[in-house]
Amino acid sequence: MPQWRDFLERFRPSGAPGAAGKPGIPADRVGDAAAELVPLLQLLDDAQDEAARIRSDAAERADEVRGTARREADAIVARARAETERVRAEAEAATRSRAAAARSDLRARTATEIEELQARVAERMPGHVDKVLTAARMWLDQSAHHPVEATEG
Repeated sequence: MPQWRDFLERFRPSGAPGAAGKPGIPADRVGDAAAELVPLLQLLDDAQDEAARIRSDAAERADEVRGTARREADAIVARARAETERVRAEAEAATRSRAAAARSDLRARTATEIEELQARVAERMPGHVDKVLTAARMWLDQSAHHPVEATEG
């Protein structure tokens, strides 16, 4: 461990340009720093090794997680592809069922409308038949009285 006096000695200027000063050897700052820092950095080597091991373990675990996720995703896609035919068949059956119900409803409404029309025809037909018979009798009566006019007109 350096002494306090050695620490202060590092800050002594040596050989600065200008007036002559006390002769000295320039301080080996790099050597001093290395001598001071090497023991501390050696203590960090273990921490660096531990950090490298942790990073390596984390990378391996991340690869495992990615692999598991990829397998799960592939399984989900495979199940979805397997289920598409069933879902398509169910959708088709539901659509056909709705179409059949709509067709049945349309037929029922059409049958009801036909029945209503037939009822109106049956109700109105006697009146129209009477009008046609009356007109035909009048025409026949006119042609019997005026045979030439009836054939010309």
